Amino acid sequence: MNQPKTILLLSGLSGAGKTTALKTLEDMGWEVVDNLPLVLLDRLLDTPLPEGHAGEDARPLALGIDARTRGFDAAAIVQRIKALRERHDHAVETLFLDCAGSELERRFAETRRRHPLALDRPAADGIARERELTEPLRRWAGQVIDTTGYTTNALQQEIRARFSRDGLSDPVLTILSFGFSRGVPRNADLMFDMRFLRNPHWIDALRPRTGLDPEVAAYIQEDPAYEDAVRRIEELLAILLPRYAEGGKTYVTVAFGCTGGKHRSVHVAARVAKYLQAAGFSPTLLHRNIESATQEVLEKRRPGGPKASS
Repeated sequence: MNQPKTILLLSGLSGAGKTTALKTLEDMGWEVVDNLPLVLLDRLLDTPLPEGHAGEDARPLALGIDARTRGFDAAAIVQRIKALRERHDHAVETLFLDCAGSELERRFAETRRRHPLALDRPAADGIARERELTEPLRRWAGQVIDTTGYTTNALQQEIRARFSRDGLSDPVLTILSFGFSRGVPRNADLMFDMRFLRNPHWIDALRPRTGLDPEVAAYIQEDPAYEDAVRRIEELLAILLPRYAEGGKTYVTVAFGCTGGKHRSVHVAARVAKYLQAAGFSPTLLHRNIESATQEVLEKRRPGGPKASS
C-alpha cells in the first residue's frame, strides 16, 4: 500500500515569512504552490504528473494560502482541511506563521511595501484586518510559529527542523577534481590544492594514465604527507558539511586541484567521495580535466631538473 501523500497547508499574516518558508520547503524537495484558489485544490490533487515524472508524485506538497488568495474564506478552508484528512491517500498538516503587529509594521516600513489589505491606509489597519480574517486558521493550525524574533535564516532553520524528510533538505554535494592550469572552478565552496603531493606526470609509465588507475594511486599514496593530509581533509569535511546543511545551503561543491587535473586531484577526489558516501552523504563525483591533453610546460618543474620555460 502506498504511503499517504503529505500535504502542508501554510498560511499566516503578510510579512510573517510565508514566502521564506515556501522557498525553504521547495529547496528541501517539496512541491510548492502559492496562492492557489481553494476551488482548484481538488483539480490540482487529481492532475497526474507529466510523463517521466511519475516518481515525483511521492514528493510532499506545500500549499500557500493567505488573505490575498482569491475566494479566501478561513472557515471554508478549515472545512476543506477536515475533508482532506478523511481521504486515506492524503496526510494533511497545517502551519500558521504569526508575528507581533509592531514587528510587521517595522518590516513593511523597512521594505517600503504596502500591506495587501491596506493599500491606501496605514499598515496597522491591514494587519488588524488580516488577523481577524485568518484567526480561524490560526486556531485550527496544527503548528504555529511566531516569527517576531526570527531572522530570515532562523526561520529557514526552523522550517528545516520541522519538515525535513528522508534527507531531502541536504545540500546537493559535488566533489570535483580540476587542473589549476586550466582555471579554478568558480562555483567551488571549498578548494584544496593537491600540488604538494608527488607528481605521477614525471613517471613515463604513469603519465598517460589517470588518478583512477591503481598504479597511479599507489604512487601518490607513497608520498609521506599523503595519508595524514587527506585524512585531515576528510575529517574536516565531516564537520563542515552538516553545518552547511543547517545553514540552508542548497549546493555545496568541494574542489580538489592539481596542475593538470589528471592525476593527484582525480585520485584524492575519488577517495574523498568514497569516504563521504560511507559516512552517509550522497556526493556526485566529477573530473573536469581528466580527458584534457597533457602539457608538460604547465607542470613547471621536473623533479631534480630545471624549471620548464613558460
